[in-house]
Amino acid sequence: MNLPPMNDYESAAAAFRWDLPRTFNFGRDVVDREAQAADRPALIATTAHGSTQTYRFSDIAAQSSQIAQLLRRGGVQAGDRVLVQLPRIAAWHLVMTACTRLGAVPIPCVEMLTAKDIAYRATHSGAVAAVTTAANTAKYEGCELQLKLAVGDAAGWLSLEHEMAREATSFDCFDTPIDAPAILFYTSGSTGNPKGVTHAARALWAWRLSATYWQALRPGDINWCTADTGWAKSGTGVLFAPWGAGATVMIHDGGFDPERRLQLIAEHRVTVFCAAATEFRHLVQADVSRHDLSRLRLAVSAGETVNPEVVRRWRELTGVDLLDGYGQTETLMTVLNYPTMPVKPGSMGKPLPGTRFDVLDGEHRPQPDGEAGQLAMRLPNPQFMLGYWNDEQKTRESIAEIDGQRYWLTGDLGYRDADGYYYYTGRSDDIIKSAGYRIGPTEVENALIEHPAVLETAVVGKPDAERGEIVKAFVVLRAGIEGTPALVKALQEHVKAVTAPYKYPREIEFRTELPKSAAGKLLRRMLRDAEHAVARRTA
Repeated sequence: MNLPPMNDYESAAAAFRWDLPRTFNFGRDVVDREAQAADRPALIATTAHGSTQTYRFSDIAAQSSQIAQLLRRGGVQAGDRVLVQLPRIAAWHLVMTACTRLGAVPIPCVEMLTAKDIAYRATHSGAVAAVTTAANTAKYEGCELQLKLAVGDAAGWLSLEHEMAREATSFDCFDTPIDAPAILFYTSGSTGNPKGVTHAARALWAWRLSATYWQALRPGDINWCTADTGWAKSGTGVLFAPWGAGATVMIHDGGFDPERRLQLIAEHRVTVFCAAATEFRHLVQADVSRHDLSRLRLAVSAGETVNPEVVRRWRELTGVDLLDGYGQTETLMTVLNYPTMPVKPGSMGKPLPGTRFDVLDGEHRPQPDGEAGQLAMRLPNPQFMLGYWNDEQKTRESIAEIDGQRYWLTGDLGYRDADGYYYYTGRSDDIIKSAGYRIGPTEVENALIEHPAVLETAVVGKPDAERGEIVKAFVVLRAGIEGTPALVKALQEHVKAVTAPYKYPREIEFRTELPKSAAGKLLRRMLRDAEHAVARRTA
């Protein structure tokens, strides 16, 4: 399916029709196609030490074919699961592409996973192979795998670089059925073990929509998404989506430093930049004027709501729009702001063409515009997961059928305005119920972040004998600012002035950092659970 650029959202949404192929192999139908068509640069890989290596699509095609041959020689077959625990290095792109050539199912894993995490994923998925760095191989001790490949030298592991060099640079790709499993992401919930979110080949095919419509990527663009290679966001930001749109991607194997981020954008002439909201909150504190960002035309963010004040500051500092987006591991990007559409501060935007959402109340009845409820995506949709790996019951529990229409129940709360824009108000278990009022933490956080003293904030409900719960805010201040009783009062008055007075935080605690997941998402539940634990002990 060739996607034309979006000139007008309403027209694009009205005209869009899904047209899925019968089969889809990413290595053959994207990488090889690009290598044969124009053979542009596909990947720019940089390191913290200052080195840069560029790969053309023909390089990716040849080297991923070698790795596919190596995997097959090691006994990996179509449908087999392969653990891929690699940092932001070119080998990750090569191995992931190699898995698609073979029809194997890669399991991207963040580097921070422990031996216990790895053992669970290996056992739960039935993985037959693993590819990781020499430094991580010790985490796999005890895992029963028929093939173990390491980047670097490690005892008991085959060297990826040495072994692939022995293989042919062409590979007869598997004709992957469009509904066959193609990738498996593990995502943590608030309770229990991580869930294995399984996506089909149709998702790898469909993720190009967000690259084309949201990021407006096209051949010649250089797209840098800073997502970890183990995050689901890497699917739409680092590999499948941007290459599906013919763009060049950049990766950087190094830690987060605001000045270095801006320097790399300028040095490599990045045109589209994607990062988590946490990064943007720090970037707008840096001296942006020191860097030539003239090639940058768009910035996007997903995974966590970007406060409207951060969006405004970024625009003022760079002259570039920052477009927020919404998605989940089970769906990837689904509700987005688009370059051709007016942006409403605080809104997630509108659904991707081909995707429809409703807002449902507690009885699963559609809500009118302006009324909050649970966000529910209409099914079928190619971007929706096949299901949770080896957990049919949990998969069924996440889907509801209402008057003949099937829905994916996201567990996220929000509302739609009269213009069709969607707004996120929090997870269903994040809502604060105080003296009869229902308060979404996001709106209080958005108010607090507008204050010049605040760098980051998280808002939760704290048990209270009189009100049921009160609004409590945890605040990280900007450098050089001291948390004082006077500042607490000033922040409370600020929130009262910016939003409804009953929503102001009756308690504020200053912290040096906030708890976040490996994906950089704010973990409100940790703060909330701690407050409830204290309340139980003191009751």
